[in-house]
Amino acid sequence: MVDPTLPLPGLSPVAGKAVVGRFDGGRLSSDGGLLVLREVEKRLRVAERLAGSIEDPRDPVRTTHSLADIIGFRLLAIAAGYEDGNDADNLRADPLFKLALDRLPSERDLCSQSTISRLENLPDPRALLRMGRAMVDLYCASFRQVPKRIVLDVDDTFDTVHGGQQLRLFNAHYDEYGFQPMVVFDGDGRFVTAVLRPAKRPKGTEIRAFLRRLIRAIRANWPRTEILLRADGHYACPEVLDWCEAEGLDYVLGLPTSSTLRRHVTTLEVSTAARFQTMPGTDKLRRFKEFYDGAGTWSRVRRIVARVEAGPRGTDTRFIVTNLRHGTGRALYEGAYCARGQAENHIKAWKTHLAADRTSCTKATANQFRLFLHAGAYWLLWSLRSVMPKRSRWRVAQFDTLRLRLVKIAARIIEMKTRITVHLPSAAPDQAIVHLALGRLPRLIS
Repeated sequence: MVDPTLPLPGLSPVAGKAVVGRFDGGRLSSDGGLLVLREVEKRLRVAERLAGSIEDPRDPVRTTHSLADIIGFRLLAIAAGYEDGNDADNLRADPLFKLALDRLPSERDLCSQSTISRLENLPDPRALLRMGRAMVDLYCASFRQVPKRIVLDVDDTFDTVHGGQQLRLFNAHYDEYGFQPMVVFDGDGRFVTAVLRPAKRPKGTEIRAFLRRLIRAIRANWPRTEILLRADGHYACPEVLDWCEAEGLDYVLGLPTSSTLRRHVTTLEVSTAARFQTMPGTDKLRRFKEFYDGAGTWSRVRRIVARVEAGPRGTDTRFIVTNLRHGTGRALYEGAYCARGQAENHIKAWKTHLAADRTSCTKATANQFRLFLHAGAYWLLWSLRSVMPKRSRWRVAQFDTLRLRLVKIAARIIEMKTRITVHLPSAAPDQAIVHLALGRLPRLIS
């Protein structure tokens, strides 16, 4: 172990004066922005919602760390960039993490990595179902008033794993073993839910069962809210289409190209390519066509929109299917369907900036719990970003930018008899935005 009183070796002098550095600064932290995330969590109560879904088998008399404290510690650590449970052993004495969990800097340290690992392996399938419902309730509680209409973007993402995890499967497309969880965001980027599953394309019956549970949970909060589903082509299964229409859900779904569909647009493809050749200086030319058709497995014909695009590399055609009766083909494709591309950016933020693919536990239930933990960390940073001014760069900042600029701030913590003082750097470049964010946090729904 390094002696903190020993000076750091190899430091060059400045202006003829020796530079002496030691790890003896006392109660310091490199995560001063946890003060802001603490206030976000107090309003969202993510840790409390998840902890309330788990039955605690421990003896209350001998319990040192509550489930909500353990989960809260994990959520804040992930949001601050410490995505591994092992990091808890180094962070448990950090004075700002203690403050963020309503514990004095002089009090007992937070939980260790082994405690976190035991918690991750504690929930059973029923507890995880309750957690999924709690995440949906959190989503619904994030609105100031009941919305008239919401848009849900459903997608799946590949998650590479290494080891003998339950549910892992080899995916030939990625040439890897992994999972392929289904993830749902709304049109504004709010996290709704995620479910762990093997690395294969979901079947129609599986998608329908997943959507049935999700929509039932949402309608328990909002029975009259209109819902529009958006998803890629492999979600346009007969079971899904029939179920959406039976439940009164609107949908705009991608549609895999087939020879039957191509027959409707052969003439349009030729004329679009010819028109593009007569328009020098044009990068691409788009045209649309609407028609009604149905696959042999469909119960009825449905409205289909074809997008034909001609460019320097030739002609590209895409199809969508919808039960919406209003709107032109162009408006439905470019305005409604293409907007679902933002869901892929939300998934990237969840995986890249919050390491949601750290599903390295042996048990599938533990890995599902990890998806919820990283979803909770997503909620902390998304909510922080949502209180920023609408036309500012902070409103569209990536999560790693928010973390670097607003969380990774040095802080000295001094505990006195009647108060705790947190000293932040006088030269911190983003002091104004920290003040603004704290002033706007009461706008979050608690």
